[in-house]
Amino acid sequence: MKYHALYIALALASASSAQAVTLRIADQKGNMRAEMTAAHQLDNLSYAIEWAEFPAAAPLAEALNAGAVDAGIIGDAPLLFSLAAGSQVKAVAVSKSVPAGLAVLVRPDSPIKTAADLKGKSIATGRGSIGHFQALKTLEQAGLSDKDVSWRFLQPADARIALSSGAVDAWATWDPYTALAEVTQSGRILVNGVGLSTGNSFLAATDAAISDREKRAALQDYVNRLAAADRWANSHVSDYAQTLAKIIGFPAAAAEKSFSRRRSHWQSIDDNTVRQQQETADFYQKYGLIQKTLDVKPTFYRGLTVAQGG
Repeated sequence: MKYHALYIALALASASSAQAVTLRIADQKGNMRAEMTAAHQLDNLSYAIEWAEFPAAAPLAEALNAGAVDAGIIGDAPLLFSLAAGSQVKAVAVSKSVPAGLAVLVRPDSPIKTAADLKGKSIATGRGSIGHFQALKTLEQAGLSDKDVSWRFLQPADARIALSSGAVDAWATWDPYTALAEVTQSGRILVNGVGLSTGNSFLAATDAAISDREKRAALQDYVNRLAAADRWANSHVSDYAQTLAKIIGFPAAAAEKSFSRRRSHWQSIDDNTVRQQQETADFYQKYGLIQKTLDVKPTFYRGLTVAQGG
């Protein structure tokens, strides 16, 4: 009887220990949590998740840099700025997507018809954001420089208003904002990111979380669930779009347009991803957004493997 009681006590302690691990995950509205919830990939976890939601990648990256969260989803640019700032953060997995929703938008009635027409005009975007990258790439492709336009660095909600009111001539942004502008006929795509952007986003984690054996194991499970949720959403686009629309407060048509054209999938970090990130770092340094030459290799951790299929 004594041994039976001891066995039960040890079993309860083991179960308690399994739940004692907590991952603090930073997300953006309508991103990982929404997809994983819809796909039932947050069911039956052996660890707890504390979610923190951010309006954009920059404040999310700041939370990662400060160690206020363990992991979060960020674009290639915020990851670079974290590296430049000397932060202890590494990319552990990459999401590959088609950047058709990354775009420079103008008003539907705008006289701006080509990228060359942006000369002397004003562009709203987030400083150092993937939108900023898209704007710079668009200008460069048209033979213009960053000095040929005036910049208004704004959050997406403010930039949207600025474009609609005529306070700026163009807005460099990303989905679902691009899709919303198209569906509501408040914006027209001038140039999208296909052929200009890698379409890479990352799950990044702090060195402290990676070094913690239990959190690292939880991260491995989390990234596999995240990849599975993405596969589910890609095969249930209409169903997922309805859920996504409710979460982000956008029309279902905008949510479906935004998600369906991404055709995203998660994978392990590979040499090609590192090469792409180095090219992005060199591009940002060229325009003075990063002050020194960066070797991006130290900002990747290859100890996690993203399961494919199933």
